[in-house]
Amino acid sequence: MYDLSNSISPAVSIKAAAKTAAENGTGVDLQGYNSATILVDVGAEGDTLSGSVYFEVSLEHSDDDSTYTDCAQADIIDGTIASGGIFLKLDGTSGGDPDTSGLIYRVGYRGGKRYVRVVLAKTGTHSNGTPIGAMVVRGNPRHSGDTAFTPHNA
Repeated sequence: MYDLSNSISPAVSIKAAAKTAAENGTGVDLQGYNSATILVDVGAEGDTLSGSVYFEVSLEHSDDDSTYTDCAQADIIDGTIASGGIFLKLDGTSGGDPDTSGLIYRVGYRGGKRYVRVVLAKTGTHSNGTPIGAMVVRGNPRHSGDTAFTPHNA
């Protein structure tokens, strides 16, 4: 069996927590890596998601970790991206229904920018919040020492 652990380096863009508001994730530096996958972990919805109460998750990229622009379809793989960089709409319908068990969603990044971040937008009133977190898993490092990882306890 191959060792995946030493071939990847995860980084948090949006800290996992019950979300009731919009949020810009932290930019993740892709320098030294040849691939990246974005994972969005959604827990059991705290509010009933619908056509009037929902979250949209988008992907942005940047050359300088300051000025971000929306990713387009040419920048991703294994998914569909709409205008505004939206690749996931959590609205309780097929493909966007974490229900009571939660789900993990993913999209691959293949754009040419150095930084990526996940952005969470909300529509409607989210009183209880829905647990959402997003990470960028960097892979295929150019140098073997680039995947050093120190786990942290919250």
